[in-house]
Amino acid sequence: MSEASAFETRPDETREKALARLACFLEASSVEEARKDARLLLFDACGLTHAEYLLSSEAPLGETAASLLAEHAARRAAREPVSRILATRGFWTLDLAVFPDVLDPRPDTESVVALALSLVAGRRDEALRLLDLGSGSGALLCALLAELPKAFGVAVDLSPQALLATRTNMARCGLATRAAVLRGLWGRALGSAFDLVVSNPPYVKSDEIDQLSPEVRLHDPRLALDGGVDGFGCIREIAADLPRLLAPGGVVVLEVGLGQARETAALLAAAGLEEAGIRRDAGGRERAVAARRRL
Repeated sequence: MSEASAFETRPDETREKALARLACFLEASSVEEARKDARLLLFDACGLTHAEYLLSSEAPLGETAASLLAEHAARRAAREPVSRILATRGFWTLDLAVFPDVLDPRPDTESVVALALSLVAGRRDEALRLLDLGSGSGALLCALLAELPKAFGVAVDLSPQALLATRTNMARCGLATRAAVLRGLWGRALGSAFDLVVSNPPYVKSDEIDQLSPEVRLHDPRLALDGGVDGFGCIREIAADLPRLLAPGGVVVLEVGLGQARETAALLAAAGLEEAGIRRDAGGRERAVAARRRL
């Protein structure tokens, strides 16, 4: 029996004991944050909130929950992310749907939202025009529209699956009437000038994708990861188009990989933009780079 299918659930054991065994099983399968993941998987299998679990931890697991938990355990031990197993991801203040073949939004990307909001803080009540290049799940644009009540956004992606994910999450968050979702390659087909442009472009070097964690390389689409030979292929293309895409005084915020912030800032400066800041993620890595078009 493979390790990924070795977890045997017992319908008559308590939820608490099942949780403890699942955490040990995931740890043995080299899953990071095994105990946290075990809780999320058990709560889902049992249909419980954390508070409800605390009040019923001594209740038996039951046949239905045991069957679903065994399936969850096998998938997580095979290094499928919890967000993909549950098909949801908490991002910023939102609960987003996670789709197969679409980049799974991660907490690091929230640094883009935080930096962008800080740069337009004085314009919160204006009818800002927002653009999300390579929207994927729509996480960035959903978060920004939720915080900027009078803004209107345009999401662009090349992937039909990503466009479906963006539309679904816009509707899920009650934002569908405040956004247009278009298929295209970056900003090539756009003629409008935007007050705020954001993007989480592919920035992994092509020859480093196979070195990423199984959760990423086996489950995120290569199109959303591959930044070319040096990791800057997509960033260069976006930077070159920003003087046309940004309105005077408009701001761009890009997510970047480890060690890419300074070169990205230089690429934006070479395009004629003024540096507007760099923000670190929760792990202390320079993750979001901003620039502004001169008035």
